[in-house]
Amino acid sequence: MQQPTRRSVIVTGALATAAVALGRFPASAAVPGQSNGGVRVMPLGDSITDGFTPYPGGYRVRLWQLLAAGGYTVDFVGTQTNGPTALGDRDHEGHSGWRIDQLDTNINTWLGQTDPRTVLLLIGTNDLNQNYDIANAPRRLSALIDKIRAAKPRSELFVATIPPQSNATLEGRVRAYNAAIPSVVAQKGSRVHLVKMYDALTTSDLADGIHPTKAGYEKMASVWFNALRSVPSSLAPLAATRTAAR
Repeated sequence: MQQPTRRSVIVTGALATAAVALGRFPASAAVPGQSNGGVRVMPLGDSITDGFTPYPGGYRVRLWQLLAAGGYTVDFVGTQTNGPTALGDRDHEGHSGWRIDQLDTNINTWLGQTDPRTVLLLIGTNDLNQNYDIANAPRRLSALIDKIRAAKPRSELFVATIPPQSNATLEGRVRAYNAAIPSVVAQKGSRVHLVKMYDALTTSDLADGIHPTKAGYEKMASVWFNALRSVPSSLAPLAATRTAAR
């Protein structure tokens, strides 16, 4: 499979704030949180995507840096904005405390507003923590995937298993939910990809038994980065993909 075009990278600023040189266009946002002209990627989920205090930006910080260092020009998109100066583009769609059904209610609006090329979906932790119809959580995830695919059929959608939890009861729920995700993803076609996030973390990577530590978020970033690179079209603009297909 053809790899996306790589461009020269310039990393500047405190804590490696990324600014990749792509011809005449800067890769990092001129104003953090604003469009940078790169491939539109939506980080979608709950507080783990938002970046729970004291780690605002969560995995997005390190993922941005890995993408910049790899020569990829990426525009994080979403209606939410937060993160430190080390995060060159702070847009995202992570909602603290939200469940699958709450994302489902709003997803078409968000997709219409931000038009992502690629979606990074990690959701379900709050369904389990809030004891919200746990048995049907995989079914709700399946419906959410279908809604994203219907709205953006040419997008690449990455669906992650959720991280472990320290509480034994909750961890049992996590394992059962995660076990259902591969079969859900397998039914959704070639543009939906399973990301084994649970396998990358242990409870020692959790700051409070639920949310990752800074090191845990950095592990998550590496998993997302490798998943994106395994599907080169996810980091290539749609226009470029169409041209290559001719």
